Amino acid sequence: MKNYGFGVDIGGTTCKMGLFKTDGTLVDKWEIPTRTENKGVAILSDVAAAIDAKLEEKNISKDDVQGVGVGVPGPVKTDGTVNGCVNLGWSVFNVADDLGAKVNLPVKVGNDANVAALGEMWMGAGKGRKNVVMVTLGTGVGGGIICDGKMISGANGAGGEIGHMTVNEHETVACNCGKKGCLEQYTSATGIVRLANMKLDETDESTSLRKFDSLTAKDIFDEAKAGDKVANELVEQVCGILGTAMAQIACVADPEVFVIGGGVSKAGTIITDNTKKAYREKAFHACKDAEFVIATLGNDAGIYGCCQLILDV
Repeated sequence: MKNYGFGVDIGGTTCKMGLFKTDGTLVDKWEIPTRTENKGVAILSDVAAAIDAKLEEKNISKDDVQGVGVGVPGPVKTDGTVNGCVNLGWSVFNVADDLGAKVNLPVKVGNDANVAALGEMWMGAGKGRKNVVMVTLGTGVGGGIICDGKMISGANGAGGEIGHMTVNEHETVACNCGKKGCLEQYTSATGIVRLANMKLDETDESTSLRKFDSLTAKDIFDEAKAGDKVANELVEQVCGILGTAMAQIACVADPEVFVIGGGVSKAGTIITDNTKKAYREKAFHACKDAEFVIATLGNDAGIYGCCQLILDV
């Protein structure tokens, strides 16, 4: 029985890295810069060097390491082939084979949002469950779907791209993906502010939201908690859209729990309570009792999920 595993969450700015015991104990975590110049050619070499250095520092033999799990910001096929990562400068190539040859350990690769969901299932808000949907509400909207303990990657590595579900056929403004009416346009931090600005332009109603020079999603939730009527209407609108989308997902994935993460989730139970209310009004009766919880692992969800990915072989 091998005692250790690595989780490596590769982002556009830094690579978050974790050394774990196979029982889920985090032994050490650190970051290295993500060198994206020259189409990201140095990234995996840097990761391999960092792993080797950590093993030497901790006096751990590779014979005692299960392997390395890797999360990347892009679609990933089940064989470890990355189908392009724009933020890293990568086109299509097999990351598992490439890094495996460099570090001389088994490697498994997943999409960053999917492995975050895996991390929350393993050691976070979804612990003890095997069917989990995670939604990350940040600058964009990401997602990860875990069914029977396994990530849903799909044929093209795009499984769990929740943010690009069409939720409004009448939208005239394009999403960053090029389509119109995506969930991301309404429930991301930027999407929430967009809805707020539209509402403020449409009404003369008195609201504390007008006092902010540069309104943020946090401001909207804070003012809603303080009792502002317009802010509460916005929260109800946003969570209504999110809850309806989750009801559609539940018809396919039937999760035990929805885990809501990302920067917007810091607003807390005002999101889970309002989303759950909308969800239960729309969900198929067999799925309506799914729980809604806030993610607990924060920025470490990715490294936990990456490690779990390599341990679950």
